[in-house]
Amino acid sequence: MVFNSLQKVEEALKSGQLPGNIYDLILDRYDIVTEGIKRIENAAGLKYPCYYVEPSLIISMSQVEFSQFGIFFARTVPVVNEQRRLNIVIQLTAPLIAFGLLGSIHAILAHEFMHYLNLVSRIMKMDIISDSISSNLFEERYADSSRSLEPKLIFKSDPALIDHITKKFPEGFSDPRLETKVVNEWINRGLPMIKITIDSNIIKLPIEVMANLEVDELVKQRIFEFQDREQWQKK
Repeated sequence: MVFNSLQKVEEALKSGQLPGNIYDLILDRYDIVTEGIKRIENAAGLKYPCYYVEPSLIISMSQVEFSQFGIFFARTVPVVNEQRRLNIVIQLTAPLIAFGLLGSIHAILAHEFMHYLNLVSRIMKMDIISDSISSNLFEERYADSSRSLEPKLIFKSDPALIDHITKKFPEGFSDPRLETKVVNEWINRGLPMIKITIDSNIIKLPIEVMANLEVDELVKQRIFEFQDREQWQKK
């Protein structure tokens, strides 16, 4: 079965939620995504997980800092199907693809891949019944940057990709050009948005669901290798 990663974007176009010029822009620039995924797979020696494009911008609102908001350009999402099987999916947002430069898109793809490996690792250890909650945007950005394995452990054969990640994720993702573009060309034009609170972005997985995650043996092997490298570097 072939999964269409652009299905939701196509549906948003047909329903009139997404303008034709934005749809065309996403299609024109989608090669940056597929090239980035191939680049990550080559550097990590693993297949990229299932991913799709969300046609909305995802905005996180803090219950403490009411005047502030953060933008999620991508998320790593555990999904439980009707058979109670657990899958991990990468959710990319349409504004990222429409307006992001290559360095930002590849950095975010790689960062979410790191989240995916970290999440699989924690589920394998039954260590993620409830992920931590951050009450404000700075804490969330810091926590986001501290949850993943080091990029140099995973992508050591691609120094340029590592450079993209370290520059774009000093303490959470930072790209003023992209953020300004999204505010002007997406938010101010009233294009689709999903608003969530930071607290609602918490991951909660029952033990019986975690036990139903099918992990490829190669993924397990590579995670152990990355963790061994990490422990060796700390000595």
